[in-house]
Amino acid sequence: MPATGNAQIVDAALERMVAGYVFRERAVEIDAAIRGRLAAGEYDGLSGPALCETVTAPLQTVCADKHLRLLWQDEPRSVDPADDDAGRAAFLALLRTESQGIRCVERLDGNVGRLDIRWIADAGVGGRAIGAAMELVAHTRALLLDLRECKGGSPAGAALWCSYFFPDDQTHLNDFYERATDSIRQYWTTAHLPAPRYPDRPVYVLTSATTFSGGEDVAYTLQALGRAVVVGETTRGGAHPTERHPVTEHITVAVPTARTVNAVTGTNWEGVGVRPDRAVPAERALDVAYVEARRDGA
Repeated sequence: MPATGNAQIVDAALERMVAGYVFRERAVEIDAAIRGRLAAGEYDGLSGPALCETVTAPLQTVCADKHLRLLWQDEPRSVDPADDDAGRAAFLALLRTESQGIRCVERLDGNVGRLDIRWIADAGVGGRAIGAAMELVAHTRALLLDLRECKGGSPAGAALWCSYFFPDDQTHLNDFYERATDSIRQYWTTAHLPAPRYPDRPVYVLTSATTFSGGEDVAYTLQALGRAVVVGETTRGGAHPTERHPVTEHITVAVPTARTVNAVTGTNWEGVGVRPDRAVPAERALDVAYVEARRDGA
């Protein structure tokens, strides 16, 4: 049966966190902190949206992880365990309606390419669209990868995007630790791509305080490997791949179940964001990067 009262909702959410959160010891701390507030009656009588906000705030205080939270959705969704993969299905459906996250491909004066990426698509389903975008900018002299409105996406998709900016399949991008299997998966550049690589020309990544998760993955990886200059604002700071589980028809608990470890830095951008090489307000990032790209790509 789905959780109904606030105490049952919080209890069900904590069970998911303790069972799945990527840092086992922090999960215990989170459980103790939230149960203390629950016992003190802090969540009594709150509406659904208010409950999500009131639980999430101390969660992210105890553990500065922006993916860890309760989410309210107005539209009801199934709580049947058999439909637990509905989150991925919904994400793939969103990507289909959003051109696999690619909002705009353009060639600016001076033969500078610009890609406006709003989501990082799944590498399998979105691979052809990513390749089509890269095909259109293949012969530009410099490239602006605009991630200022990128809200996240797939780790494998991030690796695919990054693969285009290296000459072959010999670049180790990052490692991906998964708690459920206690295993590490390595991500390397992809050997075979459906469009030409872009390995030898200037690349600028535009960021904002909105850039999150999968978008941060691309920015951080290219920056750490010395393949791109990041221009704009420090990003939001969410580095942990996350699963979402329905607690009620309207409340979902988001639980980070894995973490990314960059092959160069040995860490990631969780809680600190990707810091730009050229720190400018997001609304000026395009102009600043464009001027530099025209100069460097000449």
